[in-house]
Amino acid sequence: MAYKFSAKTEDKFQWLLTRYPKKDAVLLPLLHLVQEEVGYLSPEALSYVGSRLELSPARIREVASFYSMFKMNPKGKYVLQVCQTLSCYLAGSESVIAKIKEMLGIKEGETTADGMFSLERVECLASCSTAPVMQINNWEYHETLTAEKTKTIVDELRSGKCAMPYYAERVESGGVA
Repeated sequence: MAYKFSAKTEDKFQWLLTRYPKKDAVLLPLLHLVQEEVGYLSPEALSYVGSRLELSPARIREVASFYSMFKMNPKGKYVLQVCQTLSCYLAGSESVIAKIKEMLGIKEGETTADGMFSLERVECLASCSTAPVMQINNWEYHETLTAEKTKTIVDELRSGKCAMPYYAERVESGGVA
């Protein structure tokens, strides 16, 4: 199946081109936009991005696969990433993961049947002083978690109370981080 930017993504792409001195500098923000639109970076989407930026498919895959924030296969609408490094482990990340597994009926690396949630263990999220930490969709941090707080967060996500991803918000407001 062929991929093509939606009208909204095309508009953002054209705007991004005016913000950078070289066309290939748009690659990272554009990959974020495509992932947000599709949910992951499919081979077709990567190829299309390459053609629009006049970069080889190998270069696009090379960049996209380097960053852990980019997903190369489908994930849930909400990707729950729980830090597994020592500070978080000692502060109780295992109870956070156990609560998510119990609530959603999935294991690490799995996605719920409704496509709403994916669960991942990740390395350091750089917030050791506020451990344990969970990141949602690479943007939204939740710190000093307990099983109770985790339940509240998952329930809020289920009910649709979720902030717009930081990056999309910055692009829509006219400023890219």
